[in-house]
Amino acid sequence: MKKVAVFAFSGDPATFAHAMLNAMDMKDRGYDVKLVVEGDATKLLSLLRNETKPFADVYRRCRDSGLIDCVCRACATRNGVVPVVIEQNLRFGDDMAGHPAMAGYMEQGYEVLTL
Repeated sequence: MKKVAVFAFSGDPATFAHAMLNAMDMKDRGYDVKLVVEGDATKLLSLLRNETKPFADVYRRCRDSGLIDCVCRACATRNGVVPVVIEQNLRFGDDMAGHPAMAGYMEQGYEVLTL
């Protein structure tokens, strides 16, 4: 089985939507896929809870399907969205100086993609 970890860094909603759509597509194709929310993308977790925002439906489907493996603790803290992460029952990743380590995924056999 193909294993892919998609690291979403961009705070641009369209770029984040593409990361989510690709993760969902990979899952539908039978991949073991994990989405990691990093950098300015963490800001979008607050914005996309609002169902009226563009791509909120994509976010809800991605989140509800369990594709979000973790959210960067350091970036969520910097961007003031720690309460949002907790409220949505998402897991923090912080094994590399407060950030999720790509090497950890690679050591588990995941190919790492960044968007």
